[in-house]
Order: sequence, then structure tokens, then C-alpha cells
Amino acid sequence: MTPHTEAETPTRLRRAVTGPLLYAFILGDVLGAGIYALMGVLSEKAGGMLWAPLILALLLALLTAGSYAELVTKYPKAGGAAVFAERAFRSRTVSFLVGFSMLAAGVTSAAGLAIAFAGDYLRTFIDLPTIPVAIVFLAIVAALNARGVRESLGANLVMTAIELSGLVIVIVVVGVFLGGGGGDLSRVTAAPEGTPVALAVLSGAVIAYYSFVGFETSANLIEEVRSPSRTYPRALFGALLTAGAVYVLVGVASAAALPPADLQESSGPLLAVVEATGISVPSWLFSLIALIAVANGALLTMIMTSRLTYGMSEQGLLPEVLSRVLPRRRTPWVAIVATTAIAMLLALVGDLATLAETVVLLLLIVFLSANVSVLVLRRDQVEHDHFRVWTVVPVLGIASCLLLMSQQRPVIWLFGAGLLAVGVVLSLLARIGRRREGDQPEADAPTASPSS
Repeated sequence: MTPHTEAETPTRLRRAVTGPLLYAFILGDVLGAGIYALMGVLSEKAGGMLWAPLILALLLALLTAGSYAELVTKYPKAGGAAVFAERAFRSRTVSFLVGFSMLAAGVTSAAGLAIAFAGDYLRTFIDLPTIPVAIVFLAIVAALNARGVRESLGANLVMTAIELSGLVIVIVVVGVFLGGGGGDLSRVTAAPEGTPVALAVLSGAVIAYYSFVGFETSANLIEEVRSPSRTYPRALFGALLTAGAVYVLVGVASAAALPPADLQESSGPLLAVVEATGISVPSWLFSLIALIAVANGALLTMIMTSRLTYGMSEQGLLPEVLSRVLPRRRTPWVAIVATTAIAMLLALVGDLATLAETVVLLLLIVFLSANVSVLVLRRDQVEHDHFRVWTVVPVLGIASCLLLMSQQRPVIWLFGAGLLAVGVVLSLLARIGRRREGDQPEADAPTASPSS
């Protein structure tokens, strides 16, 4: 049986996202800005073996990605993990909490990226106050988001190419450096002194895993993707493998060019790597590339959060007003305004260091839910072909999430629990509001199948 066509899977959103655009979206969101600061921190755990934890982290990310590929193509509706959780657990409260975890992670991440954009990277060119710049930056991102997903992803295509070019520069200049007799390739097999190799790789993978987070945002674009059952898995796995290959090469290049101690001392480790080669690359170039990487990450994150908000509203998990779309652009403008406003507030008052760590914990909760949902929903049959992952993959995905969650500090668990408590209150308020309108769906009832 062939997958449903666009006409057979109705949506009020425009199907403007092609395979290449989706691939670029996922790649741009995964690459992000983190890799430009990752190597120094990673070298503390893994020494010169930077490539090994990156490979392990890629394998762990691919486990959950496999679950996403099955669920997204089986249920091609905006809302992502929240939709999957409601179907699997038949509880609107659980569905809301999963979606709320994703939303909280998204807007918090966007706020942090806005602060990063307005900080030291921008000061390389012009010194302006951080908070006002961050607010204006988020407003510009919102305007581009509201203009249309095709326009937004067109901008992402350009920005992804630029941020990828920065990583390619690192790989190429170190290659030239090694070819001329510089550097030391023997460092790439050296673990930190006194640390077993297996422990160094595992502890490094916990950090490296953060650099692969981002692929999950693509689930919320599925209603705007052409031929989703065929396009989505190819774009998802292709982007993750591409990012993984680039990361491993950057890891090898970083270790070969500089000793771990030098990488750890630098707040801009990739810039330090390039400068160590002696090859003339302007220092301002990496600041510019980092700014573009941060801007791209913020744009893609806000696209995700607005589409997730729209999808949850369509499912009755959030107020109906959040599903309103612009008549001509057909973009969810109320959801865009609401999520941008929250991100602006977090940029004003948030403890960004704690919030950034909380993002990871919240996403692991979402990933755990997605992996469990795959197994629970195996009994549910749909009328169209979709991607199916081996059963062992979500089982290992569950184990990987639990492993990474066990590494979180107690204070982060406390902060995450506080955010989820807020989610419980909002869920109850939304349910009361639906009852007052006489529109209350049956409690804990699953939403209708997209194919029904």
C-alpha cells in the first residue's frame, strides 16, 4: 500500500518542505552553535580521543531517531512527541506534560541563544547592551518565522552552509598543517592520564550527546513536508550521519593540532585550533560564523516551538486560539507570538546556566516517552505505509535515555520538576476552560488517527 498523498492527509498548513529543505533543517539544527565550544569541554573527559565519544553519542542519538522515524511517518501530525504520547498512554495529562517538556526546552533554548547572540560574539563587531539586543533578535526571528516556513527554511539553507563551512575550514587547515609535518596524530588515541579508556569515552559521550540534540524538532514540521513517509527518514538519518562525520573529523583535527590542556584553556577552541596551524584565517571570521550558527539555531528552535504549540492546540491540549493561522501565509501566528513572548521573558529573568542544563533533562524525558510510545503503539495499525524500526532499537533507546538522565545534577531535577508542576497546573486550567465552553472531549481519550 502506498503512502497517503497530501490530499489524503488533509492539513491547513502548506506542504512546502522538500527533502533537501528538511535535510538542511535537521542538519542546521543538529550542528548548531555547540560544536564551536564543545571540544575544550570534551577534551577534559576524553583527552585526545575526542572522536570516540562523538561516535558513541551519534549511535545513542540514532536509537531515538529510529523511534522518531517510525512515529512521525506513522502519525504525520504536528505536535510530535505529545501526539505520540497521547496515543500510547491514552492520557491527555501525560500528552500535555510531554508536549510541555518540549515547549519548555524550546523556548528556554531560544532565550539562551538570543543571549549568546547578543554577547561576546556580537561585541567582536559592535558593543551593545545584551538584553535589548536579545529582545530585538527574538522579534526578528519571529517575523521571519511568521513570513512562512519555506522562507524560513530558505534562510536556514544559507546559514547551515555558512556554519558548516566553518567546520570544513577547521578540517582543511589542520589537514594542510599535518601534511606539512605539523601537529601530532598520536594524541588522537590518548585518554586522560589515570582514566580507563572505556570510562573516558562514556563520560565524554554524555557531553557529546548534547551536540546531536535538535533532530527532534523536525517532527513538528511533518504536516508541511511533501511525501513524508518517504522523505522524513532519509532526511533524518542523512542529516545525523552527516553531522556525525563532520564532528568526528573536527574532533580528530582538534586533537592533532593542539594538546588537550591547550583546548581546555580556550573559550574558543576551534579558533585556537585554526590559529595553531599558522595558516592565515582572519579571527573575525569565526566570530561571524558563530553568530550565524547561533541565529540559525534560534530560528529553527522557534519554528519548532510555534509548530508544536499549534499542533497541541489542534489536539485540544492548549487553548484553541493558538491554532489560528495567517490567511495568506498560513503560518500559526498566535503560536509564534506566544512562544516568542515567553522566550523574551526568559531572556530577561532566567538563570540561563541552570536553564540550559534543564533543557537537556526535559528533552531526555521527551525522548524516553517517544521510545516507549513506539513499543506501545505497535498494536495500532494505520492505512498507509510508514517506516518501521527494529524492536531492539527503541529498547536500547530507553536504556540510553535512562543512562544520560542518571548523569544530571539533583538541582536540575528539582528545577525540571518545578517546570513540570507548572505544566500540570496549565493542563488543569485548559481542561476547566474546555468544560466551560461545553467542548470538553472525553477525559483521557486518544485523538483520532490521521488516517481516519
